[in-house]
Amino acid sequence: MISVRQRERHRLGKSGWLRAAVLGANDGILSTSSLVLGVAAAHGSHGSVLIAGVAGVVAGAMSMAAGEYVSVHSQEDTEQADLALERTELRTDDSGEHAELAAIYVERGLDPPLARQVADKLMAHDALGAHARDELGLTETLKARPIQAALASAGSFAVGAAMPLLVTTLAPEAQIIVFVSGASLLFLALLGGLAARIGGAGVVAGVIRVTFWGALAMGITAGIGKLFGSVM
Repeated sequence: MISVRQRERHRLGKSGWLRAAVLGANDGILSTSSLVLGVAAAHGSHGSVLIAGVAGVVAGAMSMAAGEYVSVHSQEDTEQADLALERTELRTDDSGEHAELAAIYVERGLDPPLARQVADKLMAHDALGAHARDELGLTETLKARPIQAALASAGSFAVGAAMPLLVTTLAPEAQIIVFVSGASLLFLALLGGLAARIGGAGVVAGVIRVTFWGALAMGITAGIGKLFGSVM
């Protein structure tokens, strides 16, 4: 009998970079298109609209990178502080840590003798790793990676923002609003569907959710631009 080991393909390991990448691309499309529509609705020239769009791309990418780095780095600091505390407890109260880990396994359904045996085996192999995983919920797959998150956010923002900016460059000045809004909603729909597909969620729901809020944001921004353009 031949035993074949199958590796299960879970999506949870993608959650960190996927969240940052989707958020960045979505924000890039929405922020840039909204900015372009707002300036265009205020009767800005084609050149003014393009300058505003480029400035928005640069500022937005830097803002996304900085914000994501600070946020995820704070999470990493918390993780490291918890691990440092576990190291101290393992050094000063080894028996208590054995009992604590065994109690966790009892709560998960193991009989006390088996739970103690499992705790002893795992702690003999990697005491800190066992407590990090089963007490703190920290794993290599889900650990905080601030630089990766920052680069993913900035890069995906720039890629997303390039789409409406390219449409702005190519569109006739009199039809910028129509072209940019239509193309941006299409881009948002594709992004929402792709994100849902990769994450294992419903594609239709993802598309509807992203396009609805995108249309609302662009509509409000264009309305404000129209209002200020008419009173200035």
